[in-house]
Amino acid sequence: MTNHVQTSTPPNTMAPIGPYSHIAKVGQFITIGGTAGVDPATGRLVGPDVAAQTRQILEAFEIMLASVNSDLAHVMHINIFLVDMNDFAAMNAVYAEKLGNLRPARTTIAVNELPKQGALVTMNLTAVSIE
Repeated sequence: MTNHVQTSTPPNTMAPIGPYSHIAKVGQFITIGGTAGVDPATGRLVGPDVAAQTRQILEAFEIMLASVNSDLAHVMHINIFLVDMNDFAAMNAVYAEKLGNLRPARTTIAVNELPKQGALVTMNLTAVSIE
């Protein structure tokens, strides 16, 4: 039996800013593409600071993962893209608060700019479904 890629963007998450879906799933493997700290109701960034944007991204991940039968406890890896490495500590504080004792593998990279104008951070992840 061949597994086909299923793609989706659940309600109550930001609309993609390009021709893509937020989630791709094959079998139990899930990837969530680059996600910015956007309020899905307004389409605007939730705030001008990295802490607010990080919190919104992680909350969006919870919604997205739930839509494909998963959760933060099933995340294998997170990539974090920061416009300014001086924001690392503030991002990390919210990240640790939201993930608690969960410690998936992680990569943090400094970037020159991000597709969503004004975004200070974006993240993507790889997870597995609960089965």
